[in-house]
Order: sequence, then structure tokens, then C-alpha cells
Amino acid sequence: GSNTAPSMAVVAKNRRATLERVEKFISDVYFTDVNLRGRLYPHKAPVTSLHHHCTPDRITYEDAISREFKPTQVGHSFGNTWSTHWFKVELDIPEDWEGSEVRFIWDSGSEAMVWQDGDPKQGLTGGSACTRTDFILTKKLDKTQPHHMTLYMEMAANGLFGAGQGTMISAPDPNRTFQLARAELAVFDRGVYDLLMDFEVIYDMAKHLPEENQRSYQALYTANQMVNVCNVGDKSTYKRAREIARKFLSQRNGDSQHVIHAMGHCHIDSAWLWPYAETIRKCGRSWASAVRLMEDYPEFTFTCSQAQQLAWVKQHYPSLYQKIQARVTEGRFIPVGGTWVEMDGNIPSGESFVRQFLFGQKFFKKEFGAYCKEFWLPDTFGYSAQLPQIMAGAGIHRFLTQKLSWNLVNKFPHNTFQWEGLDGTRCLAHFPPADNYGTEGKVEDLLKTAKNNKEKGRVNNSVLLYGYGDGGGGPTEDMLERLKRLTDVDGLPRVVMSSPDKFFGKVEKEESSNLCSWVGELYLELHQGTFTTQAQIKKGNRQCEFLFHNIELLATLAWAVTRGNDSNSYEYPSASLSHLWKLFLLNQFHDVLPGSCIKAVVDDALQYYQEIQTSGNKLLQEATKKLLCAKSSSSVAGVMNTLSWDREELVEIPAGLASDMVIDSSVAQQVLDDGTVLAYASCPSMGYAALAAPEAEVWPVSVSVDEHQGSVVLENGYISASIDYMGRVTSLVLLDTDREAITPGCLGNQFVLFDDVPLYWDAWDVMDYHLETRKPLTDVSQQVHIAESGPLRAAVQVQINISEKSYIQQTISLDTGSMELRFNTQVEWQENRKFLKVEFPLHVRTTEATYETAFGHLRRPTHQNTSWDSARYEVCGHKWVDLSEYNFGVALLNNCKYGHSAQGNVIRLSLLKSPKAPDSEADMGHHSFTYAIMPHMGTFQDAGVIQAAYTLNQPLLPTQLSADTDSRNHSFFTVSNPAVILETVKKAEDVANAIVLRLYESCGGHVTTAVSSTLPITRVDRCNLLEEVASSSAVQWEGGRVQLAFTPFQIITLLAYL
Repeated sequence: GSNTAPSMAVVAKNRRATLERVEKFISDVYFTDVNLRGRLYPHKAPVTSLHHHCTPDRITYEDAISREFKPTQVGHSFGNTWSTHWFKVELDIPEDWEGSEVRFIWDSGSEAMVWQDGDPKQGLTGGSACTRTDFILTKKLDKTQPHHMTLYMEMAANGLFGAGQGTMISAPDPNRTFQLARAELAVFDRGVYDLLMDFEVIYDMAKHLPEENQRSYQALYTANQMVNVCNVGDKSTYKRAREIARKFLSQRNGDSQHVIHAMGHCHIDSAWLWPYAETIRKCGRSWASAVRLMEDYPEFTFTCSQAQQLAWVKQHYPSLYQKIQARVTEGRFIPVGGTWVEMDGNIPSGESFVRQFLFGQKFFKKEFGAYCKEFWLPDTFGYSAQLPQIMAGAGIHRFLTQKLSWNLVNKFPHNTFQWEGLDGTRCLAHFPPADNYGTEGKVEDLLKTAKNNKEKGRVNNSVLLYGYGDGGGGPTEDMLERLKRLTDVDGLPRVVMSSPDKFFGKVEKEESSNLCSWVGELYLELHQGTFTTQAQIKKGNRQCEFLFHNIELLATLAWAVTRGNDSNSYEYPSASLSHLWKLFLLNQFHDVLPGSCIKAVVDDALQYYQEIQTSGNKLLQEATKKLLCAKSSSSVAGVMNTLSWDREELVEIPAGLASDMVIDSSVAQQVLDDGTVLAYASCPSMGYAALAAPEAEVWPVSVSVDEHQGSVVLENGYISASIDYMGRVTSLVLLDTDREAITPGCLGNQFVLFDDVPLYWDAWDVMDYHLETRKPLTDVSQQVHIAESGPLRAAVQVQINISEKSYIQQTISLDTGSMELRFNTQVEWQENRKFLKVEFPLHVRTTEATYETAFGHLRRPTHQNTSWDSARYEVCGHKWVDLSEYNFGVALLNNCKYGHSAQGNVIRLSLLKSPKAPDSEADMGHHSFTYAIMPHMGTFQDAGVIQAAYTLNQPLLPTQLSADTDSRNHSFFTVSNPAVILETVKKAEDVANAIVLRLYESCGGHVTTAVSSTLPITRVDRCNLLEEVASSSAVQWEGGRVQLAFTPFQIITLLAYL
């Protein structure tokens, strides 16, 4: 070489070594004594004093500070799990720190809230992940500021994700303690911090941009050069390093770059690995942090869903709530979603979904002056096909989620698209392409967003949600600093601090004509065990849905018929119902109703259902009494029918009630072993009737033993069922046409047990391979024997062992005049990761099965042609599923189950799961449920399957009627076309003299119907699901009736004025 004067060497760089050199320069683990990170807190000082008070309860600040505090110190551990520890912290800031930024650092390895002067200031999270341990005391200390202060720390003995024993989703360890690792004062060097953030984003570009991209090397050499010029001990060198960074980061993008709409987000599960009561504090901690960040970052926007959580904060943190309201007015704290909670998307009934939006939107409007414009459900396990229509009815046409990125098998083909629902309603849907609702706003998240965007060339905008989530936490200073640097950097997508309205508005205005559409449900190819786990919660949900229907109908009628009668009027129980509905809607949260929560949450949920049933039944009795108030002293036995069609069936009158009733001897009746009286009843739609002699002769049901076949035959003139010694159905014949429903040579009502060991998500998942472990249960401990032999009901009983500890007891019955065979089932269940189903091989040839869903039904394949077909091996159905061929089919009805599986001609109903995480006792114990099999000629629609499933869930209600002849039977509402179901009758929320009628078309066709009522209705308007009437929406009400035209699966809501 030539002779040159020595200078800085030019080194042929090695990529890996250079990357690691930069990484170690900003590492918080390695070389902190000589690197830049080690200079972030140049001075520290201990707290002056630390006092502690422990309580098992979650108490208020006012209560806490009045308690006795005892001295403690850093290094001590505090527990047990779920307890609360209040600390009184006295601080004295050293005078020589004047001119510096001073912070209080607290790391208890758990969650905590900083209280100052009675105000909840900020949440803190200790431990190793998603941490926030700094609380800024002053940005610049000067003489005028107090140097002595007192803070109160409210420490929760749980982490961000509860306290799982071993893995995150294991059942909580009740004896967990949390060590107070740090409680100290520190000077924070903002010059060091700013330079660290520059380093971090440039290092990340070098690391995550592909090697063939020259920008990756430009970033690498820039960061390397910054290390060269930066002498950590000499602050004057920082400026030069920052200039190098600024020059690199100010190189701009071209016009075509993808635009990322960044929004702060903090997904807080309303309960999951922690109880509801802890969620209230998570909301306080997380939102206090978000509101505090807004003071320093004027561009920061934060999206916040779930009306219930805002209601909690309003109640428990009034001062924080006022700050939130002020930021909402500014447009920076943005309420989203429109629902009471982020509910499960598969299991709720149509009416439940409506109420989620009704209660949610009313709350947002009342508290913040506006309805939400977008449905926000990032983390639910699949989305019902009726949601687009229900959203639209609540004034919402935009939808955001990302959960379908969790699909196990198929990649969902879109990120931004038109989602078309069951009835054809469309909404604009967006799945943020980072496939994560809790990013950290890193370079990697931006690159992933642009790379994953499946609408390249169609849509050039997407959403990025940043902020710690699930257990709360939310955005941090680091995330905001990163995004601030990355707004427009060559090599990365552009970033704008945005809002849902800005994002959706831009797509609607500029790009919506380019969008593809997706028709029908959004099925998640994962977590299909959530249709079955925690069977008691599923049952509580179904039972309460029907209870609410009954209370609202009867309370509305009682109010309407006693109106204007001063001495005897009835006040509709709006406040009580509203309270009970909110408990119920809270339980539909997407880790409670699916069953994927810890035992403490299950206990709370079951207690809420109990409260709803106890209070609800009281309301029901009060309304019934008022409605049927006996004009005379004598009464007769009767029934109430709360469904919108005439019914003729058996009513079960419990022994206690039957003894008080006068049942005429002309009424066809049968007394069961336990004293229950069965009576043959006929009752008009949404009305009542006295028990009377049947119009035509009742065909008696018979039970006979076929010695030759070794089976028992139940027969009622319509169907004949042969049942073998194990309770399996060997034959089920429609007598009219001699049509067999069970595949010849096969067995219906066969219980089968599967191994159910998923890959990780225990309570959530059932994997496709469980189907390879089918084991029929054949150990009979009590063979079939006759329990009832007519004339109204014939029944046999059987008991089958599952294992040494678990067994099934079943009563199989056939009623007179009935088209279905019912299976009343009791299970004692003590298994470990086993899945119990019951199967029916049907004598039907079809390639798809039909399942009831919210306000309608949909078809799904029964074959495995494609990966999309085979991935749907376990699906959600509501009250019925049907397999039909031309002119014949068989339906399987249930009263509290949701999981189904249809393969070829075999339909299976999922009964019980036995996961051990996050609730180690999930589903252990006693269960009772009923299902029924209903063969039919023609289509399931014409055969009345839909009505039969409602009837199974809602029997006629026995009641006392006045003996006056004029009040022996009455119908308040009739619907002329059976395809249309009057689902809901309730009093209007905001109009004093009006009632609401909600109807839907259930068969999937264009139909017309008359709806009549004997109530003194004067006028009827069409309204939306929020009960708002648009101009010119009056419909013609004449002669006590209205004519309505429906499109397939359409929901129509009427406001009827009295």
C-alpha cells in the first residue's frame, strides 16, 4: 500500500458483528457499565420511608389511607395471590438534582397504581414483560417545586396475566408472592434517552430490512458511525451522533408508500386469568397511564372499547373519568365498538347481540355525545353471519378484528374487504395486517403490516394498533417515541397518528370500489372447544335468554292491560331488567361465555346467572299475577304460551303447584313418579288458555317390549322408536310414510368418548386429531327399563358408565302428538381431557348440514373436499341442526348445547369437555341437559323444526287463571306466516307509551305476513335496533293488524304506540 498518515481505519465490515456491536451499545443486559444504556439514570436515591398495609380486599383509596401502616423495605415479598398491598412512600428529592428530570421507579414484579393527592395518576407493571416502572415526578426540577412528597402505591398481588402456576394459562397459583425489587428516586437523562431511541429504530431497520435492500446496510453503517462518534462519558458527543441519526431518518419516502394509521390500544379482557373485580383496577391503571401520556404527546390518539369498562371506571375512578371525558371531547381518547362488552361472536342469540349494541350505543351516546361508528372485536373466536345486519341496525357499517389471523389451516385472503352477512347486508371490514392488536410500534411491526397487506394494489392504508394488551397496560413512552421517529422514513411505510374514523373514512372515500367481498360467517379455524367448555355457563346463557324473553313479554302485557287503571296499574320493571341484562351481557365476554377463564371467574359468572334467575323469576311471577289477575275468587288451571305460534303439547305441572290447582277430570292427564302432573294443553300464540278436554281424541302413546329384537318400542301414531338394552336407537320410523331415519345396521344415540389433548390452548381447543380416538361407550350399569307407560308419555331409563368415576343416566321419552324423541340426560363427569359426544348416523344423503345461528340458519359442508371444508370439523349451532335430502330429513334439537360436528351422514352433538387450564376443575361434577331427534318429511322449514327447537327450550308455563268464562283463553299477538318469528316484545327504552316488537324471517325466503294484536295499539312505526324512528317510517296499522314484507333472514323492529 501507499504511505498515508494514520487515521480512522476503513474496516471491511462483517454484518453480524456490526449489528451486535450496535445491539450491545444499547443493551440493558450486557456492558451496561460502559455502554449508553447504563447512562440513562445517572443518579439514584433511596426513598425516605416505606410503610405497608395488607388487605385481602380491593378497597378504596379513602379507606386505605385510614388504615394502619407498618414499616417495610425494598427486597421484601408480598402475597398471597389476589391480595392487595398499599404502601405509603415518603420521598425527598436531593437539592443538587435541580435542573434534572426526576422519576420515581417502582418494580414490585406485579401490577400497581400510583396515587398522588387522592388522584389515580398512573399504572405500573413490574416483572420482565410489558413493563412500565417509571413515574415522572417532574420534567425539570426547580427551587419552587416541592422536594418532599408522599405517594401511595396500590399494589395488586398478580401480574398482567394473573398468576398461572407454571405456564401463563395454567390455573392460578394461590400462594404466589411478589418481590418489591425497586422503589427509588432517579435522575432520568433525556439526552441519553433520545439517543437510545434513535439507535433503536435505526438498529431495527438494519436488522429487519432484507439484506438485499441497500437501505438495510445504510441503516447498519449509520448506527455503526453513531457508535464511533459517541463517547458515553462525554455528553458533548451526543449531539454529533444525533445529527447522524437525524440525517438518516429525514430521508423521505416516495409517494407510493403504504400508509399506516397508528392508534393507541389497550385490550383489556373483562375477565380471563383474573376476576371481574381485578379488571376494574386494570382499566383504572391502564387508562390513567394513557391519559397521562396525552399531556406529553399531543398527537397521541387512544381507542377504547367496552361500555361496561367505562361504566366501571365512572363508578370507581370518578376523577379519572372526568379527564377521560375531556379527552373524548378533544377527539384523542376515542370510544369504539358500540357494544356493552367485547362479546363472544358465535354463541349469543340474535336478541343478545342486539342488546350488546343497544346497551353499548346508548351508553356511549349518553356519556360521550355520540354513537360509535365501528364495531370493534379484535379478539373473539369467530363471527356470526348475522352481525353485519345487527351492526347496521345499530348505526354501524365498519368492523375491525384481527383474530382470523390465528387460523390454524387456511390463511384468510383479505385484510380490507366488504363483509356480507346472512341477509345480504354489507359492512366494511378491516383486519390490521400486523396480525396483532398489541404491537409495540416497532420497525418490525411496520414492515409486517406492509408485507402482510393482502390488498396490495387495491388498498394502500392499514391500521396498526400499539399498546400492551389482554391484561391491559396500553401504550408506553417508548412506543410513542418510536412512532414519532418513523412517520416518514425511506424504506418504511408512512405512519400517521390516526383514528378509526379517519382510516375507514379514507378507505370509503378513495378505495372502497376496489374491495373484494366475503359472504357468510367468519369462521375461526381454532378454539372450537369454546362451544363446549364450561357447560354450566352455556346453560346459564341459554336459560337466561329465554327467561328475559318471557319476563319482557309478560311485563309488557301486564303494563299494557292495566294502563289507566289507577288502583291496579303495573309498573314495567325497567331498572331491574336493565341491571339484570347488564350482568348477563357481561357474562357474554369472549373469555367467559366461551369458558376460557379461571375458576374464580366461572364462580362469579354462575353467581350472576343465579341472580338473574332468582330475581327474574320473581319479576315473571309478579307480571303474570298482574296480567291474569283473577276477577273472581275461584280459579282454574291453565297455561301460558310465550312463543308466537299456537301450541298443542304436554305441560308439566310440578307436584307442589298441581296440588293447588283445580284440574278438570276431562283434561287428559298422567301423574309421574315424582308427583309431576302431565296434562294435554292447547294454547294460542303469545297468550293463555285454561286446561280443557282435548278437541279431538288424544292418540295414546304406547311402550312395548320386542323380545325377539331385545328392544323396547315407543310409538305414538306418528313415530315409532326402537331402543336397545343400552339406550341406543336401532330404528326411528315416520309411520305415515314408513320412512326410516337411522342408517340401517347403525345405532343412534350412541355416546362416544374422544381423547382431547390440544397443542396448548386447553380450554379453548379441540384438534382435528381427536376424531381419530373415537371410543363408543358400551358399559351398561342399568339396562333399559320402562319408566312411564302412557297414555300421554312413554319413557324408558338407562344408565351407562363412562369410567369408574363418571356415568350417564338417561330418560328417553315420547309424548303423545309429538314428532320428536327426547333424551333427558344426567351426567356425573369426572374426566381428564376427554370429550363426550352423542352421535346419530342418519339415513340421509346430503353434502351439507344446516345449523341454526343468531336470527337464522346457515349451511356448512359435511365433507372434506378442501382444506376450508375439513377445517370446520367442529362448529357452532344454536338450538337445532338438520340433515336433509329431497322430501325428508332429520333434525337434532338441544336445550343448552352449541358444539356440533357433521361428517357425511353422521351428526354429533358435543356434550362435555374436561380441560385442566386455566380452570383445573372445569366442568367437573353434575350436568343435566336435554336433546331430541326429529325426523320429518319435506323441508325442515315446512316441518316446523325451527318451532320445535324453540318449544324444547321454552315449555308451556303452568298458571292459575280466573274461572270467568270470558277469560279462559286469549292471544295477545299472532303472526300469520310461520316463517316469521316474533322474537321480542318489550317496552320501549325511551318512549313512555310505546312497546317494541322485533320479528325476523327464519326460513330464508321472501315472505309477507300479517301481525295482529288485541292490545289497543294506535300507531306503528318501523325503527332501528336502537329504537330510533327515521322520518316517514310509519306502517299502516288497521283493524288491529299490520302487513309486513320480509327479505330472507331480515330483522324488522316496530315501535307500537298505545
